[in-house]
Amino acid sequence: MIIDKRSKIDTSIVEKGAVLLIAKPLTWSSFDVVNKIRLSLKHAFGIKKIKVGHAGTLDPLATGLLIVCIGKKTKTIDQYQNLKKTYSGVITFGAETPSFDAESDISATYPTQHIDHALIKNAIGSFTGDILQKPPIFSAIKIKGTSSYTLARKGKEVELSPRPITIYDFQCIDYSEPNLQFSITCSKGTYIRSIAHDLGKRLNSGGFLSALSRDAIGPYKLEDALSITEFQSALQQLTSVHP
Repeated sequence: MIIDKRSKIDTSIVEKGAVLLIAKPLTWSSFDVVNKIRLSLKHAFGIKKIKVGHAGTLDPLATGLLIVCIGKKTKTIDQYQNLKKTYSGVITFGAETPSFDAESDISATYPTQHIDHALIKNAIGSFTGDILQKPPIFSAIKIKGTSSYTLARKGKEVELSPRPITIYDFQCIDYSEPNLQFSITCSKGTYIRSIAHDLGKRLNSGGFLSALSRDAIGPYKLEDALSITEFQSALQQLTSVHP
């Protein structure tokens, strides 16, 4: 059962499991969303334990669609993780950060006067198709059991190997120096932060991801997703009818 804005939640959400389309708020981690949903379900139904998991992490500074699986439907997480993802956002040229996004402070600056639409369009073309991408060191990838970002934040030297990804579509929506508004459709495992960093380098400048929204996962759209508040309200209405 897929639960979105058009769905009616019933008590089978616990017994049979469900797949939720949730709009993740800015600054929340994906774990924050999962934890809030788990606690809301436990409180609403008076249960002590229920499995809840998400099908693809969004960074705290990203917003957008998060697919959350409940109960028996947690066994289907892999099938959602493997779907194409569509994002929109802003890449800011002329600067770099260690995390490749706005989470960390600017570490270097570069000129941007030479960047124009034609240069961007040409550069974007080299990022489409099957490519190798080097993940950011500020990522959850494990190195001998320790997350890469944990080592990076301690000042440890981190080296991650490039990984194969697929960029199905990459579009420049608008460019107003130094900000590029873009949309991108990509495979599982793609780091949009790395795209921002690498595109800045390709343009003989720097770049970091200053805003990001996940707009779709396969056929599932952000516009159909429930906010956390809407989900909690639906649970309250359900339990008031079926105490």
